[in-house]
Amino acid sequence: MSPADYSAAMDDMVRFAIRFQELAGLDVIGDGEWRRVQYVDEFLDRTGAFERIDRYEHQGEVKYRRVVVRRMDVREPVFAKDAQFLKANTKRCTKFALPSPFLIGIRYWKAEYSASAYPTYEHLIEHLAEVLANEAKAVAAAGIDIMQLDDPALTYFCDRHLMAGETTHDQRLRQRWDVEKQFPLAVETINRIVEGIHAEIHLHCCHSVYKRRSDVTGDYKPILPRLKNAHIDRVNLEFAYQETGDISDLAYLPAHIDVGLGVVDVRTQAPQTVEEIEKLGAAGAKVIAPERIALNPDCGFAPNSLEPPTIDEAYEKLKRMTEAAARLRQRFSRKA
Repeated sequence: MSPADYSAAMDDMVRFAIRFQELAGLDVIGDGEWRRVQYVDEFLDRTGAFERIDRYEHQGEVKYRRVVVRRMDVREPVFAKDAQFLKANTKRCTKFALPSPFLIGIRYWKAEYSASAYPTYEHLIEHLAEVLANEAKAVAAAGIDIMQLDDPALTYFCDRHLMAGETTHDQRLRQRWDVEKQFPLAVETINRIVEGIHAEIHLHCCHSVYKRRSDVTGDYKPILPRLKNAHIDRVNLEFAYQETGDISDLAYLPAHIDVGLGVVDVRTQAPQTVEEIEKLGAAGAKVIAPERIALNPDCGFAPNSLEPPTIDEAYEKLKRMTEAAARLRQRFSRKA
């Protein structure tokens, strides 16, 4: 397939993803990230500074990951056209996601390959903040309404076993963790990226999804208070899947931050009932004001193109979520 034919085919598929979400009744529309083989790797590949050469083990599988091997030299924003295409193809509120610097620095820096380009992962994170700030400006200039930074690495600090130095099935996570040092660095770089951006800012903190499993476990109590200085409008969290968030976590949410309440389990194949989703949303409204809550799936259905969920499964789950949202709006509007 020629590059032109491939581009045209991808345009058609992104239009399909947009219509798919509209038909499911979503208020906020993304491009489905269908131009991305994986939600982070696409950015890494477009910068040209990462190579897939580091062997590691993950959930019993041997894999090779990208690591940074040379300094990034990004002259133009790599996602600008993707954001423009999304904006041009829906009249609904639009949302576009970027990976966070902390996530990339923690996962994709390794001394033996990377130190000649970036002496430490902190040096890589600093440069990523500059590069992603330019990406954010381009996304906002495209007219995108909501910009999201994806950072499941922040959720690593929720896993008490990992923080205690116990073993993990993900070899990439076998490193030294220091929440007092690393979390402020992550927040600082987020703030640098979104400075001056005229869009609603979201942060997504999931427990990572791989073949219907999570990489880490634990509720959000260890990290929510640490977001007090984050310049974000909403944090999108997981509550539907086992060993993720607990509704009581919402009491720890900083007052200036709203929540995207993860009410749809994207890992378990069988969909929840509308009543189960509604019950979870209503439980959140007992902890914080309902106007601070938006419903969303726990995470993306397929952060990697090889993930097992089908289109039919995703559509049915989204439809049930939008029905539950309508019921909750009606319930709480009556109370108001």
